[in-house]
Amino acid sequence: MTNLDSLPDGEYTAVVDTIEDGLATIFFETDGEEVGDAMIEATELPETAQHADAILSVTIKNGTLAETEYKPERTADRAEQAQSRFDRLSKRPHSNEDP
Repeated sequence: MTNLDSLPDGEYTAVVDTIEDGLATIFFETDGEEVGDAMIEATELPETAQHADAILSVTIKNGTLAETEYKPERTADRAEQAQSRFDRLSKRPHSNEDP
């Protein structure tokens, strides 16, 4: 787990992994690639984004979250894509022995 101050200043996509005991574990991405993670106080996130799998656009300046914007549409799209992948993977191919 890294700290925010280990990430260069800039804009990132942030994905909330978990929130436990008031702490949020966040993964940061740039251009679809994970570039770091951090644990922060959940209260630093918008209230609507204080749940697992929430996606945000964030700006990091001087090791702090300078700006955060919850992206509910992207959160819903990502959840639908994950469910679709799960559904596809859960369907077993029929064997010749199946009726």
